[in-house]
Amino acid sequence: MTRYGPMYGPDVTLLGVPPCTVTEPVTYTDADVVIIGAPFDGGTSHRPGTRFGPSAIRQACYLPPDGSRPSLALRVDPLRDLCVYDAGDVEMFAGDIERSLAALESAVYAVASAGAIPVVLGGDHSIALPDATGVARRHGFGRVSLVHFDAHADTGDIEFGSLHGHGQPMRRLIESGAVRGDRFLQLGLRGYWPGPDTLAWMAAQRMRSYEMTELVARGLDACLSEAFGIATDGCGGVFLSVDVDVVDPGMAPGTGTPEPGGLTSRQLLDAVRRVCYELPVVGVDVVEVAPPYDHADITAYLGNRVVLEALSAIARRRRDAAGGSPWDPTQPLLDAR
Repeated sequence: MTRYGPMYGPDVTLLGVPPCTVTEPVTYTDADVVIIGAPFDGGTSHRPGTRFGPSAIRQACYLPPDGSRPSLALRVDPLRDLCVYDAGDVEMFAGDIERSLAALESAVYAVASAGAIPVVLGGDHSIALPDATGVARRHGFGRVSLVHFDAHADTGDIEFGSLHGHGQPMRRLIESGAVRGDRFLQLGLRGYWPGPDTLAWMAAQRMRSYEMTELVARGLDACLSEAFGIATDGCGGVFLSVDVDVVDPGMAPGTGTPEPGGLTSRQLLDAVRRVCYELPVVGVDVVEVAPPYDHADITAYLGNRVVLEALSAIARRRRDAAGGSPWDPTQPLLDAR
């Protein structure tokens, strides 16, 4: 079977990394990370357009697609220090959400079973259900915690008569047992949804949800440190799910459900770096980039940099674990050169 490639846009890989075919594990046996596109917006409750997200994230860079991106901050080149492949897009038909989510779960599970970290480019947030489930099937149900950056809790029950949609994946993950409610950490919630009944359900699951007021009052770093302690208690791996609408729409306008008052792009990148450097991350997704509402590719660039920040931190974590001097964020850029 040939590599499917992208559904919407040119057949390019993330910044020029080598291609692979998800149904042919021999094409990525040496992979540390496999990029998977999930071009799906059939789960949106408001503005669609995230089907174009994977293509936009792959291409959003002013540098050539040469398979190299040295991180000035972390002193690694994640696309070369890690073995990264791009499997193209999973075929996801917006008119059949159950079939589409099942196809994505199979792809994520195949990559995780090969020993690589799946990094999924969305797509609306309904894809978090197959993403985290596919990883949990490899590492064990209830053994993977979830760190979730989002303006919205995504713990709704039924939307438009369906159990599946971008406002419901976190409830479905907990109900299925793939992720424990008491190992579910949400950061950046704000606005005017969900209502009391859904919040009561979340509390009953013992979820830990950091609303923006708490993040501001206590400080993002303090809340992250607390969340990290919960995430690693009794779980062997962490799945990171990043909805770009966690960032204020002034810095990330290209998304379907914008909510004013969010994190800055700098705060999100720093937080993603900490997650992937300090925690044993076994899967990542970046969702809700909707290019039709973007201005000057601002949100696509942010999505691209979220992926690079995650990969750079994973690469640096592995380098430090192999010995030598650990990363020092206070070290001047040109020291020892």
